[in-house]
Amino acid sequence: FKGAAATMPNFCAAPNCTRKSTQSDLAFFRFPRDPARCQRWVENCRRADLEDKTPDQLNKHYRLCAKHFETSMICRSSPYRTVLRDNAVPTIFDLTSHLNKPHSRYRKRIKELSEDEIRTLKQQKIDETFERQQATQECNESNAQNTVSEEGGQGQEEEAVPLTLEERENKDYLKSLFEILILMGKQNIPLDGHTVDEFPEGIFASDNFQALLEYRINGGDEVLRKRFEMTAVNVEYCSKTQQKQMLEICENCVREETLREVRDSHFFSIVTDEVVDIAGEEHLPVLVRFVDDSHNLREEFIGFLPYEADPEILAVKFHATITEKWGLNMEYCRGQAYIVSSGFASKMKVVATRLLEKYPQAVYTLCSSCALNVWLAKSVPVVGVSIALGTMEEVCCLFNQSPQLLVELDNTISALFQDNEEKGNELKQICRSQWTGRHDTFEVLVDLMQALVLCLDAVSSDSTVSNFIAGRAFVLSSALTDFDFIVTIVIMKNLLSFTRAFGRNLQGQTSDVFFAAGSLTAVLHSLNEVMEHIEVYHEFWFEEATNLATKLDVQIKLPGKLRRAQQGNFDPDITSENYYKEILSVPTLEHIIQELKDIFSEQHLKALKCLSLVPSVMGQLKFNTSEEHHADMFKNDLPNPDTLSAELHCWRIKWKHRGKDIELPATIYEALHLPDIKFFPNVYALLKVLCILPLMKVENEKYGIGRKRLKAYLRNTLTEHRSSNLALLNINFDIKHDLDLMVDTYIKLYP
Repeated sequence: FKGAAATMPNFCAAPNCTRKSTQSDLAFFRFPRDPARCQRWVENCRRADLEDKTPDQLNKHYRLCAKHFETSMICRSSPYRTVLRDNAVPTIFDLTSHLNKPHSRYRKRIKELSEDEIRTLKQQKIDETFERQQATQECNESNAQNTVSEEGGQGQEEEAVPLTLEERENKDYLKSLFEILILMGKQNIPLDGHTVDEFPEGIFASDNFQALLEYRINGGDEVLRKRFEMTAVNVEYCSKTQQKQMLEICENCVREETLREVRDSHFFSIVTDEVVDIAGEEHLPVLVRFVDDSHNLREEFIGFLPYEADPEILAVKFHATITEKWGLNMEYCRGQAYIVSSGFASKMKVVATRLLEKYPQAVYTLCSSCALNVWLAKSVPVVGVSIALGTMEEVCCLFNQSPQLLVELDNTISALFQDNEEKGNELKQICRSQWTGRHDTFEVLVDLMQALVLCLDAVSSDSTVSNFIAGRAFVLSSALTDFDFIVTIVIMKNLLSFTRAFGRNLQGQTSDVFFAAGSLTAVLHSLNEVMEHIEVYHEFWFEEATNLATKLDVQIKLPGKLRRAQQGNFDPDITSENYYKEILSVPTLEHIIQELKDIFSEQHLKALKCLSLVPSVMGQLKFNTSEEHHADMFKNDLPNPDTLSAELHCWRIKWKHRGKDIELPATIYEALHLPDIKFFPNVYALLKVLCILPLMKVENEKYGIGRKRLKAYLRNTLTEHRSSNLALLNINFDIKHDLDLMVDTYIKLYP
């Protein structure tokens, strides 16, 4: 750190750029000494005051930050070593924002650009987008061969030719179409309107896209009016094929804005949510976690991936989409997590395994937005558990959709818990939440069973409620009073009680996560002890299930499907207790033990032990920590690995001898935003990588809205109206878009 405090900051020489080296992670580059290339840098900067400087003067006193270079111009030999290519020329500049402040004394004088010059400067950006669109097309057509070769020399720039009147009108027309599509996406307006069946034969009905076109024409859009004034009223203005092509370009351009930030951040993690139905086809929602330039952990939705039943094919397509279609370098992936519905867990585990084989540092973890016990239950390969989870979701959904049913349930709970009002009030409060996602969801259900059954029975026989609700209540009451269901939830409640506190701590503060990682051995020891004495434990669990069944007047018997399968050859020695021990208790317990070992691998635990870097955790450990022993796995991610030990010592001393009025930062988020974190580059790099692990929660909620918007879109959009293209525009409605870039890309892709 010698002389760090005395180093003068480098200011970016680009117009309208206020970045300086002390406030940014970006690399700053000197002007080249080569006269010809230096002249091109000056011309592109558009600063008149630099034109009379010599290359030596520019090289010594002026810098440009990395934001002004295309990513293809930059080489990264490591995450923190950035070098320009020999032929690199800056092409990305903001040459107009100063015009909004005409009275400001702007220090960097900017020469005005002609229209032809603006077109030339944008050409390289258009070419890059065009190449990515081509890669997308090839990926869709053939997943076996979809890599786009990048040749070393880009060739000479195309000569800018002035547009003809016809070409200009065509671009204006396409821009209007793109504006309408973007509006439909952001406002969640489906492309299709009325179905053909809704109208008598011979009557033409516009879809929503064409209706908005007509509205815009009637509103005075001369470009569209001139284009369509002679078109028949029953002819489509824009074909479905063209709509699809334009939507794909909109989707890719908007996604690219997020992916560009991810690439600048270097490190990221991949998270998928539950499989969803998009217009009749199953898709996998994909989100990405990264730390942006402002040191904020963000979780953003980047698209849907068509789901494949074959896990090996899914793994190949998943990898191809992320690396080839979306252009992310999986060498920088530091975590992967999959939130799955029952029945999909084993397939997604194959995907995780295949990625780990290629990228060992892409640690397979739990996701912070999903409770450990819920995740374990959904991954259990026992059909009865999957059926029970589905029934629980339906019960929760039915009551949450009807305030009348919730009132009826409240009254039933009050009557049953007269002697324990505190417990009754707690259960009433829980019923008004999404209780199926809680760590103690099975415990809550067992406590609520009698109230739920009585309430559903009353509703199913109530003539004042709708036939639909009465019918659903009858079906769910029958499902809850099935002995197979009762045994399943009681055994799951008892098995998951051993991981409940552990899972709750994983969703707690940073210190809770750190100490939870250290308690995994004790949790596994308890579960193995249960396995050794499973006969004794299962006997108690089965007795609890039979007592609950008796309270609900449910007959204790073997499942009817088992008797039907035997077809008269039923073994009389099979008892209900033994049957459920072999079919439920033993395989579920074995699965939970194995899943905990897989998801908390040695590499994952080493990463979590590095959380002692957070000052509040250091304080609880009396500053007696040894992160360097666990940070070996991230050695290649550090800017100066040779100085790690000394830097960690300085970091501990800094907080151990802090002032009395200084509080210890309690989270990674707080530590990353410390003013002097830049003086600890290795610590910063470690915290940044730890932060993006899917297990760590997003501290600032406004940066974790990608998942919330995804849920809102799925909740508010009918299945048949969903579109993977429009969904991305709707969920990422606040991301900027460049209409000119979209139009130019479309013209180049579909000449």
